Amino acid sequence: MTTQEKIKQVGQEVIDLLIEKNESYGDSALKPAGIFATGNAVDNLTSRIDDKLMRIKSQGFRGYGEDNVKDLIGYLILLKIALDNESTTLESWQEEVLSREGYTTTTT
Repeated sequence: MTTQEKIKQVGQEVIDLLIEKNESYGDSALKPAGIFATGNAVDNLTSRIDDKLMRIKSQGFRGYGEDNVKDLIGYLILLKIALDNESTTLESWQEEVLSREGYTTTTT
C-alpha cells in the first residue's frame, strides 16, 4: 500500500469515527448543551483536546484500549470546523454592523 493510499485509509477511518460519534451524541461538539460546561464549542473542544493529550502523556498512545491519536485527530478536525464557524459568524456580524451604519462591504 502506498503512502497516499494509507493517508486516504486513515483519513476515512477518522471521518467514519466522527460521523459515528455525531450520530450517537448529536452535534454536541459544535453545539454544546451547556448543562455543566458553559463554554462555547471552541472552548469545550480545546478542553477535550487538553484531556486527550494528558491521557496520551499518562497512558501512552493506546491507553485504556483506545486509539488516542485517532480521537485527537478527530477533535482537531472538529476544532477546525468550530473555528471556521466562529470566523463565519464574526464576518456576518461585522457585515451586519457595517451595513446598519451605512458602510458597504466589498469582497476581494
